[in-house]
Amino acid sequence: MTNDSQLREEVRARYAESALAVVEGTDTGRGCCAGSSCGAEGEAFGSGLYEGLREEGLPDAAVLASLGCGNPTAVADLRAGETVLDLGSGGGIDVLLSAKRVGPTGKVYGLDMTEEMLALALKNRADAGATNVEFLKGYIEDIPLPAGVVDVVISNCVINLSIDKPRVFAEMFRVLRPGGRIGITDVVAENELTPEQRAERGTYVGCIAGALSFAEYEKQLRSAGFGDISLIPTHQSVPGLHSAIIKATKGDSAAPAPTHADPGRRELPLARQACC
Repeated sequence: MTNDSQLREEVRARYAESALAVVEGTDTGRGCCAGSSCGAEGEAFGSGLYEGLREEGLPDAAVLASLGCGNPTAVADLRAGETVLDLGSGGGIDVLLSAKRVGPTGKVYGLDMTEEMLALALKNRADAGATNVEFLKGYIEDIPLPAGVVDVVISNCVINLSIDKPRVFAEMFRVLRPGGRIGITDVVAENELTPEQRAERGTYVGCIAGALSFAEYEKQLRSAGFGDISLIPTHQSVPGLHSAIIKATKGDSAAPAPTHADPGRRELPLARQACC
């Protein structure tokens, strides 16, 4: 059985390889989109989910380094002057997009554990001329920020890679201000899939084996204190697992029952997430 430290090292090594591939101009398909994890649709992961953003003036390396399953800045409804935290910020694409949206009076933090990704992100920050951005080294299970300093937490297909998801949710809740919110994208499993069945469909570092089910995701968010929870699938990653938009607020934990659109075994049309 692979232990937690081995899993974390596998994830770190995979993303370090991805960052170096971008820098060296070689194959970039080494993140979530690897082997069977790419899914039948071909655009379940990666920079293709940011189509239409060329006018944003992002560095090419930031776009190429995108290995996630969505575009969280498209759903987080960012506003001028807000403070944003991106968990697992990678090459910095979501940080740079957020920096544009919150403007010079706002601030965006990017948190990543991989030295190579952080080096790439710093270069992309310089190339983009972003002055309201700070990148931090650390783990999403132990966010190096004080409590109550963030308005919005975003993340792109990273929480499924965590070795301790309840702690991630607790840390997200801790750093948010009262009334703060999350707007993230992640891979989520249909409720009937067992952990063993998820592992059969893809690896942990491929963003599949470690995915929570829709019910598990909602339960863990609520246990951390979040309310107003919604989980909406956008497109299928592999059979039985879906990229999804997850939203919640740091508010009344006794809020109404969540929007929980588990596709289950039904054949539902899953609309692709809009980019902007």
